[in-house]
Amino acid sequence: MKEDKKAIVRKLIEDVQVGGDYAVFDALMHPDFIDHTPAPGFAPDRDSVREFYRAFHASFSEPACVIDFQTVEGDLVTTRKTYTVTHSGPFNGLAPTGRRVTFDVIDVLKVEGAFITAHWGILNMMRIMGQIS
Repeated sequence: MKEDKKAIVRKLIEDVQVGGDYAVFDALMHPDFIDHTPAPGFAPDRDSVREFYRAFHASFSEPACVIDFQTVEGDLVTTRKTYTVTHSGPFNGLAPTGRRVTFDVIDVLKVEGAFITAHWGILNMMRIMGQIS
């Protein structure tokens, strides 16, 4: 059961966050999904998370992600991961620099059955901005 929950989260990371496959996003994210830590300017719902991913892909290309570790406790899957991307589009008012950027993320996703129903996360935006400004 724990491995099934990890596999669902890995599918979100690999196919959606890295691969940009929004059909997979729609299949994994529950219609009533709630983001308890939405990105600034985005609502805490499923549609806004999809738009955040699209905006991120428009600003950063060639994404790669290494899952440093995952743990499962009940319905919660915690993942620490490291992304490397290229700043290829405007981001927070900054023109593309072409620089490779590396940043860490810690996500906690609630997985119920085959769906992701909630998210809590930590993203070090200052680390991203420091590498592109």
